[in-house]
Amino acid sequence: MRRCQHRAHAAAAHDRCRARLPVRRCAPARARDPLERKGRDEPDQEPARGFRRIDRRRIKGEINRVSRPPACDYVELRCRSAFSFLEASANPEDLVAAAAERGHGALALADRDGLYGIPRFHAAARGLGLRPIVGAELRVQTDENGAANLLLLVETPRGYRNLARLITCGHARGAASFAQRAQVARSKRKLRAASASCAQRAQVSRSEPQASEDHRVGERRPSGKREALVTWPEVEEHAADLCALARGDERLTTALLDRARAHFPGRLWVDVSRHGRRDQERANRRAVDLASAARVPVVATGDVRHARAEGRMLTDALVCLREKTRLDRAGRLLAGNAEQHLHTREEIAERFADHPAWIHASRAIAERCAFTLENLGYRFPEFPIPPGETQASFLRILTEYGARRRYGAPVPARARRQLEHELAMIEKLDLAGYFLIVHDIVRFACEAPMLVQGRGSAANSAVCYALGITAVDPVAMNLLFERFLSEERGEWPDIDLDLPSGDQREKVIQYVFEKYGRHGAAMTAVVVTYRTRMAVREMGKVLGLGEDATQRLAALLESVEHPGDRGGERAVLREAGVDPAAPRIAALLDLVARVRGLPRHLGQHSGGIVIAAGRLDEVVPIEPAAMVDRRVVQWDKEDCADLGIIKIDLLGLGMLAALEDTLEQVRVHEGVIVDLAKLPPDDPATYAMIRRADTIGTFQIESRAQMATLPRMKPERFYDLVVEVAIIRPGPITGKMVNPYLNRRAGREPVSYP
Repeated sequence: MRRCQHRAHAAAAHDRCRARLPVRRCAPARARDPLERKGRDEPDQEPARGFRRIDRRRIKGEINRVSRPPACDYVELRCRSAFSFLEASANPEDLVAAAAERGHGALALADRDGLYGIPRFHAAARGLGLRPIVGAELRVQTDENGAANLLLLVETPRGYRNLARLITCGHARGAASFAQRAQVARSKRKLRAASASCAQRAQVSRSEPQASEDHRVGERRPSGKREALVTWPEVEEHAADLCALARGDERLTTALLDRARAHFPGRLWVDVSRHGRRDQERANRRAVDLASAARVPVVATGDVRHARAEGRMLTDALVCLREKTRLDRAGRLLAGNAEQHLHTREEIAERFADHPAWIHASRAIAERCAFTLENLGYRFPEFPIPPGETQASFLRILTEYGARRRYGAPVPARARRQLEHELAMIEKLDLAGYFLIVHDIVRFACEAPMLVQGRGSAANSAVCYALGITAVDPVAMNLLFERFLSEERGEWPDIDLDLPSGDQREKVIQYVFEKYGRHGAAMTAVVVTYRTRMAVREMGKVLGLGEDATQRLAALLESVEHPGDRGGERAVLREAGVDPAAPRIAALLDLVARVRGLPRHLGQHSGGIVIAAGRLDEVVPIEPAAMVDRRVVQWDKEDCADLGIIKIDLLGLGMLAALEDTLEQVRVHEGVIVDLAKLPPDDPATYAMIRRADTIGTFQIESRAQMATLPRMKPERFYDLVVEVAIIRPGPITGKMVNPYLNRRAGREPVSYP
C-alpha cells in the first residue's frame, strides 16, 4: 500500500513540477529560474529546450523529443557551510558550485552564529549567476536554562543591519556564558580527577562511551567556538525586515511559536526536512500539528550540511571533533544517512509531493529576500576638522606644514609638483579623510611617546612623507606614487604602521577603539584553516588512532612536497612501512584530503583594524576576541577589502620595543638622548660589521640567508641594504636571480638587457 502511495505521490510531483532530473548521458540546456540572476548584457529569453529520456515503465520503450518544462518552485533556504565550524563540511564556494550544477537559481546560506562565509558565498554566487540569500542561525534564550534555534533570512538592507547587530549582541552575551561554562567544566574535571582512584567509579567509566578526560559524549565542549545567545527583547528590537524559520524538530514548542510569531508577524515559518528517517517523520508530524495550532505556515527545506553525498563522512568526523568522541562510538550523534547534501529542486519536490504548498512557500520566502551585499552601506568616517575647512583642504594645510619641515622653505619645485599631483589624486578619489585618520594615529603615537614608522608602498607617497607617516623621501629616491595609489588600480590604499610590540601598540589600538566607539572599530579576523599536520592529528583522533601513530603519520604526510598529492602521500607511507590501503589509513587519507583548507576556527589578525562612520556592527558582526578589551569582525582582511571596507594595519615589532628600551638605558646610564633620525647613515665601522655578517639580532639582516649573502654583497651604503633585503625573498630566490645579481655587481658577469 505504501509503495502505491509513493508512486502516486511521485506521479503527482511530476505533474505539478513537470520536470525530472535528465538522464546523465544527455545534457539538456537548463531552464532559467526566475530567481536566477541574468548576465549584465544578457537579454530576456525563452526557457531553453533540450532532450530527456521518458520513463520506460510509464511509456513502453518510446523515446520522444519533448520541450524541457519550467523549473519547479523549490529554493533551498536551510544550508550550512564549514563556517558553522564543526557542524558542516563544505566551503561556501563548493555549495554554490553544487547548486549551479543541480539547476538552482537561488540559494540561502545560514551558518551558526554569524556571517563568516557570506562574502565568499556572495562572490561565488554572483560569479555563477545564482542569487545569494543572506542569513544566519541563532540561539534564543527561552528561559533560565533553555534555548531554541531560529534561522533568520535578510529581506532588505535594514534587515541586514538588524541581523548584524543581533549577532553582535549574541556574541557579547555568549562570551559571558562561555566563561561560566568553562568554569563549570573545570569543576567537573576536578571532581572526576578526585574520584578517579575509586574502583567503583572506574568500573562505571569503563561501561560508558569513552571520550577524552575532560569531556563526555553529549556535552557541549566549553573549549570550542563561543556560541552566540540572544534574548527575546533583543530579537524584538532587531526583528524588522527579517524572515524567521523555526526548525521543526523535537525542540519546537507552542511557546516558542507564539513568542516568535509576535515578533515576526507574517514572516515566521516552521521548516521541515525529509531525509528518509522514521524519527524525523514523527518529529515532522508533531511540528506540523504545532504549526497548525499556532497558525504558522510550513516550508520545506533540505537542512544541507554538505555539498554532495560523499561529504557525509567528513561531516560526521567534524561532529565527532565537536563532541570529542570517535566515529565508532558516536552512535546517534551522527547522521542516519547521507541525505543532508544539496539535492536538485525536483528531488525535494518529489519528497514533498503530498504538500506542494510547502514547496511554493520556499520560493515565496526567497522572493522576499532581495538583499545583496552590494547594499552594504559601509562608509569610512570623516576626520573632525576645523570650521570652514573640508577634508581635502585640511589635508592640504597639514601637508604644506609637513613639507616645509621636511624639505625646508621654500619647498623645492620637484617636491612641490609631486605633492600637488598626489593631493589632486587623493581629492579625486575622496580619500583625504583616510590620510587624516592615519596621520592622527601617528600623531598620537609620537606624543605617547613611542617609535612609529610607516612601511610598504606608503613610502612611495610624498604626502605620507610630509605628514610624518613614513621616513623615506620618495622624491629623492625616485619612487613611483602609482605603486601606492592610482585611479586605475581601483583599490583602497594600504598603509601599515609599525609600532613597538606589547603595551605600547595596545595603547594605540585602544586609542582607536575609544575614538571611534565600541561599535565603530574592531580588529579584522584571520580564518585559520586545516593544514596537513593538524588535519592528520584531528582526523586520526576521530578514527581511533593512537597519539603516537597520529604524530608519526602527521610528520610523514607533512613531508610530502606538494600537499594533497595522493600519490606522493602513499609513496611516503609505503617507504615508512605503513600500508596506505589499510582501512583506517585509507579513511584517514580521504578525510585529510577533504578537510585540508576548510576553516577550523576564527583568529585575530596581528594588527589589522577597520573603522566605520556610525556603527561598524551594522556592516559586519563583531564579537569579543580572546584578548581583553579586543573586538574582532567576522571577516578576514580579504573579505573586507573585497567589500570596500578600509583596513589600517597597526603592526607590532619586537625590534622597535628593543630600540625603545635601548634608548632609555642609554639616557639613564650615559646621560645621552639619541635621535635615531640623526644617526649617520653611512658609518664605516657599522658597515664593516655588516660586511663580516656580524648581524645576529640586527633587524632584517639576521637570518641565515641574509648573513650568508652579506659577505658576498659587501654593502657600503644604505641603498645596498635595501637591495640586500629585497633580493633575499622567495621570488628572487626561486627565480635564480641572486647569484647573477651578485656576479654582475662584482663585475664577474656582464650586465645584459633583454
